[in-house]
Amino acid sequence: MLRLRPYKACDASTIVSWIKDEISFHKWCADRFEHYPITGEDLNNYYHSFAYADNFFQMTALDESQIVGHLLMRFIDEKHKILRFGFVIVDDTKRGKGYGKKMLQLAIQFAFDIVKAEKITIGVFDNNESAYHCYKTVGFQDIGQVQSYCILGEEWRCKELELGKKFNLITKN
Repeated sequence: MLRLRPYKACDASTIVSWIKDEISFHKWCADRFEHYPITGEDLNNYYHSFAYADNFFQMTALDESQIVGHLLMRFIDEKHKILRFGFVIVDDTKRGKGYGKKMLQLAIQFAFDIVKAEKITIGVFDNNESAYHCYKTVGFQDIGQVQSYCILGEEWRCKELELGKKFNLITKN
């Protein structure tokens, strides 16, 4: 049974092993770290500055006791109503088995029921069709905004998606 729990420092080495195989995360890392590949210690040091912020949530997905996914969530408004999902990753050996969808459903439930968000946003890069499909499957709507980022001298386009609490309540029934 899949469950989410707060991130622990011991999760870092597993998560970093997935990042090494992801070109988009390689670029994400290049923007935040001085070297690549990053280590578990690098990831823990990066997260340490956010560890106790009341607007930032680091979650690890577990199936039984095995780590299968990881995601970050942070409020992007002062009133803590709009929660941004970011850095969503599933173990590359578990892809295509529904873990991403289940992990997102748990995160959405956490966002609306526990931290009382009213809206969730997420950005997905144009080149990641499987992630885009997964977000759409759990209810995210394409809002028509596209952000462009220059990462390591290359332009990346990011589609903005959102999910409102009102929509989520309708789809639960």
